[in-house]
Amino acid sequence: MPGVEEIRAGIALANEKASAGIAALQQAAQSLEEAQQTLAMATSGSTQQEVNQAHGLLAEALQGINGTQSTIQACISSAENYSARL
Repeated sequence: MPGVEEIRAGIALANEKASAGIAALQQAAQSLEEAQQTLAMATSGSTQQEVNQAHGLLAEALQGINGTQSTIQACISSAENYSARL
């Protein structure tokens, strides 16, 4: 079984990778927000069902990304709490 310092180092590395995942998700969210704005400008005034669906799906994707970021942050926090108790 690994020692306390090895466990802490492993947790720190895992948290670093998880933080990188959050950063990537933030970049993805920014791209999707830009896509939303572009789609809104391109389809302004349209009442077509497909356009409304596309807007809704982009909003749903952004909501999913935000939820995933929160979940990852909670994971990091839990791991840090465990590491601090070692």
